[in-house]
Amino acid sequence: MEYTQLGRTGLKVSRLVLGTMNFGPQTTEADSHTIMDAALDAGVNFFDTANAYGWGADKGRTEEIIGSWFAQGGGRRDKTVLATKVYANMAPDGETPWPNHDRLSALNIRLAVDASLRRLGTDHIDLYQFHHVDRNTPWEEVWQAIDVLVQQGKVLYAGSSNHAGWHIAQANEAAARRHSLGLVSEQCLYNLAERRAEMEVIPAAQAYGLGIIPWSPLHGGLLGGALRKSREGADGRTASGRAADALAHTSVREQIAAYEALADKHELAPGALALAWLLTRPGVTGPIVGPRTREQLDSALRAVELNLSEEVLDALDTVFPGPGPSPEAFAW
Repeated sequence: MEYTQLGRTGLKVSRLVLGTMNFGPQTTEADSHTIMDAALDAGVNFFDTANAYGWGADKGRTEEIIGSWFAQGGGRRDKTVLATKVYANMAPDGETPWPNHDRLSALNIRLAVDASLRRLGTDHIDLYQFHHVDRNTPWEEVWQAIDVLVQQGKVLYAGSSNHAGWHIAQANEAAARRHSLGLVSEQCLYNLAERRAEMEVIPAAQAYGLGIIPWSPLHGGLLGGALRKSREGADGRTASGRAADALAHTSVREQIAAYEALADKHELAPGALALAWLLTRPGVTGPIVGPRTREQLDSALRAVELNLSEEVLDALDTVFPGPGPSPEAFAW
């Protein structure tokens, strides 16, 4: 496994991030533990989750599964850089949400972090991420709450997720006025098929020293050999959701066909190719891989071993041209 610094921090994290969103809804607790053990054995030390994972009536279940894994000991917690998120309302589906139990008010941050710590069975969160922008809460209030948590030792670093470039700038300028560290990472939708983050989000993150953590690196399975799996009758999750919606368009099907042909030409697995491409991108710390099975984890791990040639990188840019930097992408 390769390691890098998380943004401008001194924190060393693996180039692949273990995403845990499937733990609970799709993957049993026992199988989730197996995947986490295998990831740690392979050198993956960066685990990502969120307080809402588990979804519906089981919100928080994923954090509980990680907590029960930590409880097995063996240095599991000390070896793991643990990232979770705050924003969602944690009221079970069907129940009326209680005021101030969601978003990024200082009150909810205080309540949410303590609840996550209980579920995770730990005394601190290494990276506490804002799962979405809260347009009603000023950054000064957010940073006041985070500064208290840092002083208490409950949180070490703060990061954002799904924020625009100007939100990153606004957040870190507000933090600078308080002499706080500010955001150190941004978790955003970024992959070969969805490159809009290159216009402003990634340049803003680089300017402020944030590490980029791409989510959905295979774009819902679209880049994982979707057409090949369809021909073989093994569609899996590509039969519905983002991948299926995209493949309904002829232009996208042609693009994915060209991509899979390129992967075949160079004897590369499409999924590993998509992950390896992200590892070449400026500012990227590491993509989040969200395996449902041990086999899917093993497949993703092979991406770190790939060294893509300039020929392959140029061909990928031809199949999936990026939008270009801002403002040139939309101005003269």
